[in-house]
Amino acid sequence: MELRSGAVRLRPLRRRDQDAWQRLRRRNARWLLRWEATSPDGTVPRATFTGYVRQLNRAAREDTGYAFVVEYRGELVGQVSVAGVNRGSLQSASIGYWISEHVAGRGIIPTAVAMVVDYCFTDLGLHRVEINIRPENAASLRVVEKLGFRDEGLRRAYLHIQGQWADHRSFALTVEEAAPSLLERWLASRGSAPLT
Repeated sequence: MELRSGAVRLRPLRRRDQDAWQRLRRRNARWLLRWEATSPDGTVPRATFTGYVRQLNRAAREDTGYAFVVEYRGELVGQVSVAGVNRGSLQSASIGYWISEHVAGRGIIPTAVAMVVDYCFTDLGLHRVEINIRPENAASLRVVEKLGFRDEGLRRAYLHIQGQWADHRSFALTVEEAAPSLLERWLASRGSAPLT
C-alpha cells in the first residue's frame, strides 16, 4: 500500500530501509529523545531492525496497526503509525508520528497525517482517530491545530516517557468531522497544491 500527495509519499517500512532509517534516527536522536516512550520497568527491547519490520507487518496482517515511512522528494524523513486499532462498536485507533528536524515545519507531517487519517476512515473503515501529545511539544500541537483535530483534554500520567509517567493532551476526529477528505481540507487551507 502506498499513499501519495505531491512530493510526499507514504509506504510500509521495508528491511532494505535499515541503513537510511537508522541513520535518520541517529541523526535526530536529540530532537526525538524527549518524546520517546520508555518501559516503566526500565527494560530496553533488543529487537533487530528486521524484527521490527516483521512486527509491523504482523500488526498490519492482524489489523491491529499500520506503519508508514514518510518520504519527501524520495528521501526517507519520518514515520506515521496507526496503533491500537479497535474494531467492534469502537472502530477507532491512535496515530503517532515523527519527522527529521531538517525538514520539520514544511507541512510534510500535516500532509502525511491527513493522508493517514483519510486511509483510516476510507480504507480501514474506522470511525474515530486520536492523537496524544505532550503539552510541551509545541511542534506536534501545531500539527493537530492545522488539521482541525478537536481537543479532548488532558490525560494525566498517560504514557511512560523517558523514565516518568507523562501527561498528554488528547485530540480526536471522527469520520464525519473529516469528511469528505482531511487531505483536501488541509491543502485547501494552505491555499496551495500538494507539496512539491
